[in-house]
Amino acid sequence: MGERARARVAVALGTWVEPEQVYAEGRALLDVADHQAHRKVVLAERRPAVADFVRASNEGRVPDLVPLRVGRMLASPFAFFRGSAGLMAADLAAGPCTGVHAQLCGDAHAANFGLYGAADGQIVMDINDFDETLPGPWEWDLKRLATSLVLAGREGGVSAKGCRDAAEDVVRSYRKTIDHLAEMPFLDSWTALGDESVLGKVRAEELLDDFAKAAKKARKNTSARVAARWTQKGDDQRWRFVTDPPVMTKVDDAVADAVVGALPEYVDTLRESRRNLIMRYGVSDVAFRVVGTGSVGLRNYLVLLHGNGDEALVLQVKEARPSALAGHLGVGPAKHEGKRIVHGARLVQAESDILLGWTTVQGRDYIVRQFRNRKGEIDATTLDRDHLDDYGRLAGALLARAHTRSVDPRLLAGYCEGDDLDEAFADYAIDYADQTEADHADLVAAVAAGRLSAVIEQPVG
Repeated sequence: MGERARARVAVALGTWVEPEQVYAEGRALLDVADHQAHRKVVLAERRPAVADFVRASNEGRVPDLVPLRVGRMLASPFAFFRGSAGLMAADLAAGPCTGVHAQLCGDAHAANFGLYGAADGQIVMDINDFDETLPGPWEWDLKRLATSLVLAGREGGVSAKGCRDAAEDVVRSYRKTIDHLAEMPFLDSWTALGDESVLGKVRAEELLDDFAKAAKKARKNTSARVAARWTQKGDDQRWRFVTDPPVMTKVDDAVADAVVGALPEYVDTLRESRRNLIMRYGVSDVAFRVVGTGSVGLRNYLVLLHGNGDEALVLQVKEARPSALAGHLGVGPAKHEGKRIVHGARLVQAESDILLGWTTVQGRDYIVRQFRNRKGEIDATTLDRDHLDDYGRLAGALLARAHTRSVDPRLLAGYCEGDDLDEAFADYAIDYADQTEADHADLVAAVAAGRLSAVIEQPVG
């Protein structure tokens, strides 16, 4: 290869740098924001009242479902936390920042880590919600995750020391995983972690039974099972969803036609081989389904497809709104919010849904993905102290791997050296959990005073 050709390749691939130089650049970031700077919670200067924040976050949602969203946020401080990523983002933006940006989950709380099926049928665990994904300060995700473990532990009756230990272990596992990935060949670090073997690597063996139970349940959580439970064949021999208001409702013909009419645009966002796959299916029905806590009130459709014989495939067509972090990062709306979410997921996840794509329905942006793609969860609010601690280590490791898809792990390893980082982030998590409990109390008071309307769901069974 001639010099000119080598130069072109070097420009295209980047300039090789000695590993120690990258570590040193990370250590230099301590002059920008040292570890101790992360201890203190800083609230946004113009932080809105909780009722005003909730009203603003409800704008553009289906009006009839807004009281249901408020009702779900009332359930506990952790439930409120799940629906208030934007409020925390405003506070994080007011605090210290290293200046290093990663592709963020944007809403990295304990309930947004879950199990799902990879293309080869293996059950993996990873971040599984990217509605708020954007490039931003890596520490935002880690602080949100640590805080969520404290709140989940408190809800589950874990002691104050147990909650603090879980928060510290989130950060310690993140830091040690970064160290480990920084020493690996780039190709190996890119595909590291995800399946059950990670539990041993991060000393989370106590979760083996929880993981096994969740994985067993996840393997059954398929389109076939959804079709068996939620659909029936009509007199015309066509399969349709069975309605279950307010969670599952019919849509009118105009909406159904719009959703189906948007599917060709979605197909074009898939890789070519997957387009050939999805085009073998035919559409049987469309329904509206309420999902999530933060997502309640967004337009969310299920599309029932039929394939080979009695084979069923259910796609979720979920409204994609601008990230709650965008304004606090100085970022404008994306050209297509669904595309933003899909690109973030593809970058961050070790294994992404092979049918993940985006489209536009009646002028609104949407993502499209498999519904119930062998999905499962380990509910952090039900874990005892030892299991919560292990869950923290697992989630911290998964977040570290996710961040190193967009940031050189050697840079983060240089900055994160030393266990004083664990204590600093844990201090932040404890104090911000206290703030969240106060915010939740304000929400309860606003509903009691009639300033916000809420619908409280009745327990099933």
